[in-house]
Amino acid sequence: MTELNILYFASLREALGCSGERLSLPEGVSTLGALREHLAARGEGWAALAAGRNVRAAVNQRMAGFDAPVAPGDEVAFFPPVTGG
Repeated sequence: MTELNILYFASLREALGCSGERLSLPEGVSTLGALREHLAARGEGWAALAAGRNVRAAVNQRMAGFDAPVAPGDEVAFFPPVTGG
């Protein structure tokens, strides 16, 4: 498998207008942070993923920092922090 499966949850899903996509891993993108930057560079609603925005992520259903590696075949999820109350 040469693609990533990317999922978007909650307010990110609303801002982006989709719940997910399949994406070939772009050249030079090897970390979760680099993937986030690549996606945010699409403009408009994608700015919801920009650095400085409060976004959490998981790789293969495990919480991950933005320095975590990503590879073809991985499942990546982006979501806003969850609060309770």
